[in-house]
Amino acid sequence: MSGYDVRPASKTEVESLGATFIELTAGVSAIGEGGYARELTAEERQAQQDELVGHIARHDVVITTAQVPGRRPPLLVTEDALKAMGAGSVIVDMGASALGGNVAGSRPGETVVTGNGITIIGADNLPASMPTAASNAYSRNISTLLDYMTSDGALAIDTSDEIQAGVVITHGGRIVNEAVTRLLPAEVNREEGSDVDGTAD
Repeated sequence: MSGYDVRPASKTEVESLGATFIELTAGVSAIGEGGYARELTAEERQAQQDELVGHIARHDVVITTAQVPGRRPPLLVTEDALKAMGAGSVIVDMGASALGGNVAGSRPGETVVTGNGITIIGADNLPASMPTAASNAYSRNISTLLDYMTSDGALAIDTSDEIQAGVVITHGGRIVNEAVTRLLPAEVNREEGSDVDGTAD
């Protein structure tokens, strides 16, 4: 597995996940403001595309994510790169949009198969497909936590339990969560328990 980005700082992020960082000999670097990449010049873009062809051809699965808000996404996988890939390879273009994509021939919301057997998935707006799964995962977490904190159908608070210590804020009229206590003004800590109601919030 390998990763590539025009920002050299991304190398450590890629390597921290156990992947190999692709470094182009063309030395294309596009450090922008606020951690984002700047737009490449025409010469830099051409050098990038030419050198990426060989790297892309060695992979069976390629995922692209480069986007420029309000503008055409940069083309990373050219027609030459597609021709160099092996039949059965798959590309997921997360930069696909009505303005274009990172992959030649990709179309947002559609799956295209090239003449040489490369599948291009135009994965536009993936976050919009996640709410149901995210909601289900969150509800399972909450129900599992509540089940963990009950015994014989009744709430059983044990602040010495590591999990409960992290989620219980008040118990027995006192603030028992250390993280919350550190955030409160000193005078509140001194008067702890005088105005705190409820068993567990």
